[in-house]
Amino acid sequence: MGDMGAFRDAVTAWAAGGPGGPAEELAARLPVRTVVLLEGISDVAAVEALAGRRGRDLAAEGVCVLSIGGAMSVGRYARLLGAPGLGLRLAGLCDEAERPYYARGFEQAGAPQEGFFVCAADLEDELIRALGVARVEELVEREGDMRPLRTFLRQPAQQGRSPQRQFRRFFGTKKGRKIHYGRVLVEALEPDRVPVPLDGLLAGL
Repeated sequence: MGDMGAFRDAVTAWAAGGPGGPAEELAARLPVRTVVLLEGISDVAAVEALAGRRGRDLAAEGVCVLSIGGAMSVGRYARLLGAPGLGLRLAGLCDEAERPYYARGFEQAGAPQEGFFVCAADLEDELIRALGVARVEELVEREGDMRPLRTFLRQPAQQGRSPQRQFRRFFGTKKGRKIHYGRVLVEALEPDRVPVPLDGLLAGL
Protein backbone atom coordinates (compact mmCIF):
# COMPACT_ATOMS: atom_id res chain seq x y z
CA MET A 1 0.00 0.00 0.00
CA GLY A 2 2.90 2.33 0.77
CA ASP A 3 4.39 1.87 -2.69
CA MET A 4 1.02 2.47 -4.36
CA GLY A 5 0.61 5.62 -2.26
CA ALA A 6 4.01 6.78 -3.51
CA PHE A 7 2.88 6.12 -7.09
CA ARG A 8 -0.29 8.16 -6.52
CA ASP A 9 1.76 11.03 -5.14
CA ALA A 10 4.19 10.85 -8.06
CA VAL A 11 1.37 10.90 -10.61
CA THR A 12 -0.31 13.85 -8.89
CA ALA A 13 2.97 15.78 -8.93
CA TRP A 14 3.49 14.87 -12.60
CA ALA A 15 0.00 16.06 -13.53
CA ALA A 16 0.75 19.34 -11.73
CA GLY A 17 3.75 19.93 -13.99
CA GLY A 18 6.48 17.99 -12.21
CA PRO A 19 8.80 15.36 -13.73
CA GLY A 20 7.35 12.09 -14.94
CA GLY A 21 10.39 9.96 -14.11
CA PRO A 22 9.36 8.98 -10.56
CA ALA A 23 5.91 7.84 -11.72
CA GLU A 24 7.40 5.87 -14.61
CA GLU A 25 9.90 4.12 -12.33
CA LEU A 26 7.27 3.21 -9.76
CA ALA A 27 4.82 2.01 -12.42
CA ALA A 28 7.45 -0.38 -13.76
CA ARG A 29 8.60 -1.60 -10.35
CA LEU A 30 5.26 -2.29 -8.65
CA PRO A 31 3.96 -3.06 -11.37
CA VAL A 32 0.80 -1.04 -11.94
CA ARG A 33 -1.60 -2.40 -14.56
CA THR A 34 -4.76 -0.26 -14.11
CA VAL A 35 -5.48 3.24 -12.86
CA VAL A 36 -8.98 4.19 -11.68
CA LEU A 37 -9.59 7.91 -12.23
CA LEU A 38 -12.03 9.31 -9.67
CA GLU A 39 -13.24 12.86 -9.22
CA GLY A 40 -12.55 13.17 -5.51
CA ILE A 41 -11.24 11.57 -2.32
CA SER A 42 -14.72 10.56 -1.15
CA ASP A 43 -15.08 8.44 -4.29
CA VAL A 44 -11.73 6.80 -3.50
CA ALA A 45 -12.98 6.00 0.02
CA ALA A 46 -16.14 4.39 -1.37
CA VAL A 47 -14.33 2.27 -3.98
CA GLU A 48 -11.73 1.09 -1.48
CA ALA A 49 -14.44 0.29 1.09
CA LEU A 50 -16.34 -1.89 -1.40
CA ALA A 51 -13.13 -3.63 -2.44
CA GLY A 52 -12.38 -4.35 1.20
CA ARG A 53 -15.86 -5.77 1.77
CA ARG A 54 -15.27 -8.14 -1.13
CA GLY A 55 -11.92 -9.26 0.17
CA ARG A 56 -9.88 -7.55 -2.51
CA ASP A 57 -6.58 -5.73 -2.11
CA LEU A 58 -6.54 -3.50 -5.17
CA ALA A 59 -3.00 -2.27 -4.63
CA ALA A 60 -1.72 -5.85 -4.49
CA GLU A 61 -3.61 -6.52 -7.74
CA GLY A 62 -1.78 -3.66 -9.45
CA VAL A 63 -4.76 -1.30 -9.38
CA CYS A 64 -4.17 2.33 -8.41
CA VAL A 65 -7.28 4.20 -7.23
CA LEU A 66 -6.58 7.87 -7.83
CA SER A 67 -8.35 11.12 -6.99
CA ILE A 68 -7.81 13.59 -9.83
CA GLY A 69 -9.31 16.62 -8.06
CA GLY A 70 -12.29 17.15 -10.37
CA ALA A 71 -13.52 15.85 -13.71
CA MET A 72 -11.95 18.65 -15.72
CA SER A 73 -8.54 17.10 -14.95
CA VAL A 74 -9.39 13.72 -16.42
CA GLY A 75 -7.95 14.50 -19.86
CA ARG A 76 -4.55 15.43 -18.46
CA TYR A 77 -4.35 12.33 -16.26
CA ALA A 78 -5.61 10.07 -19.05
CA ARG A 79 -2.94 11.31 -21.45
CA LEU A 80 -0.17 10.77 -18.89
CA LEU A 81 -1.32 7.33 -17.80
CA GLY A 82 -3.05 5.88 -20.88
CA ALA A 83 -1.71 4.97 -24.31
CA PRO A 84 0.04 8.31 -24.99
CA GLY A 85 1.95 8.05 -21.68
CA LEU A 86 2.58 5.04 -19.44
CA GLY A 87 0.28 2.77 -21.44
CA LEU A 88 -1.76 1.69 -18.44
CA ARG A 89 -5.36 0.50 -18.57
CA LEU A 90 -7.79 3.23 -17.50
CA ALA A 91 -11.05 2.95 -15.59
CA GLY A 92 -13.19 5.55 -13.89
CA LEU A 93 -16.38 6.67 -12.20
CA CYS A 94 -18.00 10.06 -12.69
CA ASP A 95 -21.13 12.13 -12.13
CA GLU A 96 -23.67 12.39 -14.94
CA ALA A 97 -22.86 16.08 -15.45
CA GLU A 98 -19.18 15.25 -15.92
CA ARG A 99 -19.67 12.49 -18.49
CA PRO A 100 -18.45 14.66 -21.43
CA TYR A 101 -15.09 15.29 -19.73
CA TYR A 102 -14.54 11.58 -19.18
CA ALA A 103 -15.71 10.64 -22.68
CA ARG A 104 -13.35 13.15 -24.28
CA GLY A 105 -10.44 12.31 -21.99
CA PHE A 106 -10.71 8.57 -22.50
CA GLU A 107 -11.09 9.01 -26.27
CA GLN A 108 -8.00 11.19 -26.49
CA ALA A 109 -6.02 8.65 -24.46
CA GLY A 110 -7.15 5.74 -26.64
CA ALA A 111 -9.04 4.15 -23.74
CA PRO A 112 -12.35 2.36 -24.30
CA GLN A 113 -15.46 4.34 -23.36
CA GLU A 114 -16.86 1.35 -21.48
CA GLY A 115 -13.98 1.72 -19.04
CA PHE A 116 -15.76 4.41 -17.04
CA PHE A 117 -19.11 4.26 -15.26
CA VAL A 118 -21.60 7.09 -14.73
CA CYS A 119 -23.63 7.84 -11.60
CA ALA A 120 -27.16 9.19 -12.08
CA ALA A 121 -26.32 12.41 -10.19
CA ASP A 122 -23.27 11.57 -8.13
CA LEU A 123 -22.01 8.65 -6.06
CA GLU A 124 -23.57 9.98 -2.83
CA ASP A 125 -26.94 10.12 -4.59
CA GLU A 126 -26.55 6.52 -5.73
CA LEU A 127 -25.63 5.35 -2.23
CA ILE A 128 -28.47 7.23 -0.52
CA ARG A 129 -31.01 5.78 -2.95
CA ALA A 130 -29.61 2.28 -2.46
CA LEU A 131 -29.81 2.51 1.33
CA GLY A 132 -32.98 4.58 1.67
CA VAL A 133 -33.35 7.83 3.58
CA ALA A 134 -34.37 6.13 6.85
CA ARG A 135 -31.25 3.94 6.89
CA VAL A 136 -29.00 6.89 6.08
CA GLU A 137 -30.51 8.81 9.00
CA GLU A 138 -29.78 5.83 11.27
CA LEU A 139 -26.16 5.87 10.11
CA VAL A 140 -25.84 9.62 10.72
CA GLU A 141 -27.15 9.10 14.25
CA ARG A 142 -24.78 6.18 14.82
CA GLU A 143 -21.85 8.33 13.69
CA GLY A 144 -22.77 11.05 16.19
CA ASP A 145 -23.83 13.63 13.61
CA MET A 146 -27.52 13.96 14.39
CA ARG A 147 -27.20 17.30 16.18
CA PRO A 148 -25.30 19.01 13.32
CA LEU A 149 -27.77 17.44 10.87
CA ARG A 150 -30.75 18.96 12.70
CA THR A 151 -29.03 22.34 12.80
CA PHE A 152 -28.33 22.07 9.08
CA LEU A 153 -31.93 21.13 8.27
CA ARG A 154 -33.21 24.28 10.00
CA GLN A 155 -31.40 26.47 7.46
CA PRO A 156 -33.81 28.32 5.13
CA ALA A 157 -31.97 27.00 2.06
CA GLN A 158 -32.88 23.43 3.01
CA GLN A 159 -36.61 24.01 3.29
CA GLY A 160 -38.51 22.32 0.48
CA ARG A 161 -35.60 20.15 -0.62
CA SER A 162 -36.03 16.40 -0.75
CA PRO A 163 -34.38 14.45 2.10
CA GLN A 164 -32.05 12.89 -0.43
CA ARG A 165 -30.77 16.28 -1.60
CA GLN A 166 -30.49 17.44 2.00
CA PHE A 167 -28.27 14.51 2.93
CA ARG A 168 -26.09 15.01 -0.13
CA ARG A 169 -25.56 18.64 0.80
CA PHE A 170 -25.01 17.83 4.48
CA PHE A 171 -22.21 15.40 3.71
CA GLY A 172 -20.31 18.18 1.98
CA THR A 173 -20.66 20.83 4.71
CA LYS A 174 -17.65 19.85 6.83
CA LYS A 175 -14.14 18.95 5.76
CA GLY A 176 -13.67 15.20 5.82
CA ARG A 177 -17.37 14.37 6.31
CA LYS A 178 -17.98 13.42 2.69
CA ILE A 179 -14.95 11.13 2.73
CA HIS A 180 -16.06 9.57 6.01
CA TYR A 181 -19.57 8.87 4.78
CA GLY A 182 -18.34 7.57 1.45
CA ARG A 183 -16.91 4.70 3.48
CA VAL A 184 -19.76 4.45 6.00
CA LEU A 185 -22.52 4.25 3.39
CA VAL A 186 -20.74 1.59 1.33
CA GLU A 187 -20.05 -0.55 4.40
CA ALA A 188 -23.77 -0.42 5.30
CA LEU A 189 -24.98 -1.68 1.90
CA GLU A 190 -26.60 -5.06 1.55
CA PRO A 191 -24.58 -7.14 -0.96
CA ASP A 192 -27.40 -7.03 -3.52
CA ARG A 193 -27.95 -3.27 -3.15
CA VAL A 194 -24.61 -1.98 -4.42
CA PRO A 195 -25.27 0.80 -6.97
CA VAL A 196 -24.82 -0.42 -10.53
CA PRO A 197 -22.04 2.04 -11.51
CA LEU A 198 -19.94 1.21 -8.44
CA ASP A 199 -20.57 -2.51 -8.79
CA GLY A 200 -19.70 -2.41 -12.50
CA LEU A 201 -16.49 -0.50 -11.88
CA LEU A 202 -15.20 -2.95 -9.29
CA ALA A 203 -16.26 -5.99 -11.27
CA GLY A 204 -14.23 -4.74 -14.22
CA LEU A 205 -10.99 -4.26 -12.33
